[in-house]
Amino acid sequence: MNHREVVALVTGGASGLGEATVLELARAGAKVVIADIDAAKGESVAAQNPDSILFAQADVASEEDIAAAIKKTVDAFGKINAAVNCAGVADAGKIKGRKGPLPLGSFNKVIRVNLVGTLNVIRLAVQQMSENELDGEGERGVIINTASIAAFDGQIGQAAYCASKGGIVAMTLPIARECADYGIRVATIAPGLFDTPLMAGMPPEVKQVMADNVPFPRRLGRPVEFARMAMHVIENPMLNGCCIRLDGALRMPPK
Repeated sequence: MNHREVVALVTGGASGLGEATVLELARAGAKVVIADIDAAKGESVAAQNPDSILFAQADVASEEDIAAAIKKTVDAFGKINAAVNCAGVADAGKIKGRKGPLPLGSFNKVIRVNLVGTLNVIRLAVQQMSENELDGEGERGVIINTASIAAFDGQIGQAAYCASKGGIVAMTLPIARECADYGIRVATIAPGLFDTPLMAGMPPEVKQVMADNVPFPRRLGRPVEFARMAMHVIENPMLNGCCIRLDGALRMPPK
């Protein structure tokens, strides 16, 4: 798929990996709608390229919010043929903590945003994309999800996060197989340690230790590197039903 023909919805596009993806897509000539809960940040990112980027405030797990964001995309740019799921939260907690068992509310919040939110966007985006005309490759659209190497190398205290990201990995292939009939590809990127707002509150020495654990390059990933991978998935029609680790060969220790 040519980037200049892309009309994308990017969830979590107001910051981090999502923001980098929004800006890379716009620079390549695509049209993008940011779906994010943070209106101030979302509007700020959109203002950097108002001809190509719009903002829609949305909770990814809300059917009404995402349906409205997709409608805004189609109304503004005529179609939607790409969806990049970057919205996510993390809430660490041990199964048996100092204050008792892991609160179900904490677990459910992470599952709701990361896993249910991703599925919500996929199902509504596929419904809309299925109405697109086929391109020269017989393609109508592409879905890109964001998992994490935590789906494979889960650490102590990350049961909720790992479960949510593992669920995204597990559903990628069956959804890709189903969507093949509609000419829609589905792929997932599993990033390692990236320098995003989730890392912002960590002391520099802690971030350095984490970076030193990456075999090569011995540093945290840059959001633009995730964005470039997403761009490659969009343009390469053979990337389908797969999960791509983007981690510098990192394998996470137990804790």
